[in-house]
Amino acid sequence: MEGFLPPIHAAAWTAVAVPFLVVGARRVVTLTREQPQTRLLLASAGAFAFVLSALKIPSVTGSCSHPTGTGLGAILFGPSVMAVLGAIVLLFQALLLAHGGLTTLGANIVAMAVVGPWVAYGVFRLTRSLGGALTIAVFLAAMLGDLATYLMTSIQLALAFPDPTSGILGALTKFGGVFALTQIPLAVIEGLLTVIVVNLLTQYSRDDLDALAFAHGGAK
Repeated sequence: MEGFLPPIHAAAWTAVAVPFLVVGARRVVTLTREQPQTRLLLASAGAFAFVLSALKIPSVTGSCSHPTGTGLGAILFGPSVMAVLGAIVLLFQALLLAHGGLTTLGANIVAMAVVGPWVAYGVFRLTRSLGGALTIAVFLAAMLGDLATYLMTSIQLALAFPDPTSGILGALTKFGGVFALTQIPLAVIEGLLTVIVVNLLTQYSRDDLDALAFAHGGAK
């Protein structure tokens, strides 16, 4: 939430997020210029992330638990695009919903818009390369991408607030344990919802999917 991280940590995570935003912005520009027909699908992926991540459950860690919704965009467009879409989602939520904050925006971008999407994309590609069914690949990608976001958030909190006795590792265990109570079932639900959305897209937006790398690595 706003002001929760020490200033030096907030600044450091912002610096980490900037390169991913630059690369992601270039990718979005290239994608919309070369494949303009995918703009609506791109906006839909952002809206999906906005709606799911707005469903928050307060947590005693000073953060909150919620689905992230970034796995869908990651497997459709690649993880770099989600750095930009996720940043937009987080910015709007901070300004309009008092969810997150401006000082913690960089840390939230790294967790939800960078780490989560990259894990989701990697899991999706690995599962498909091993012969896994599309639905299994999508489910695992969305679920593990969600959990990776909260593992990263736990790391960020542990670095900022190490346990006086057990240090960073002890704090990581405590923060991760608190998040796990709500995040594991939320991650499973997000995986199922993402599967439903992808199944609908394969039925009604096949032309758009065929224009993306997702179709070559997944739907076909």
